[in-house]
Amino acid sequence: MCEIPAVPTYERIRIRYGETDQMGHAYYGNYALWLEQARGTWCRERGFTYKSLEEQGVYLPCVELHVRYKGEVRYDDWISVEITLGEIRRASMRFDYKIINETLGKLTTEGYTWHVTMNGETRKAMSVPPFVRDMLLRDPNVTATAE
Repeated sequence: MCEIPAVPTYERIRIRYGETDQMGHAYYGNYALWLEQARGTWCRERGFTYKSLEEQGVYLPCVELHVRYKGEVRYDDWISVEITLGEIRRASMRFDYKIINETLGKLTTEGYTWHVTMNGETRKAMSVPPFVRDMLLRDPNVTATAE
């Protein structure tokens, strides 16, 4: 196993009315979308996008999602999703998340997602290609951001 640089990425999101339930709390299904949005930003900060990986024949389907709710998020709150790469295995990787409700100044959610590297042609799991591993381990402070 290689050493993972613990350089987080932060994605700020303002909670829209349509993202809440009848009780005024953020609807639980939206958390997966916010984590995905943060993951896209994490990739761009390291100079690549999901689209650029797919154009090279590599897909990263999510095979596991875990979310632990520790506090509330409501309409019009500002949240910050912190994401780090937690682990890389032979054919998979785990991203770790923390959601801080900036409005309340509290950690409200923790979670992770596991992704498998999949060959776009065969649709089967494959080892993480060296060029993908290199991109995952890039330091965003010295990498040009992808559009």
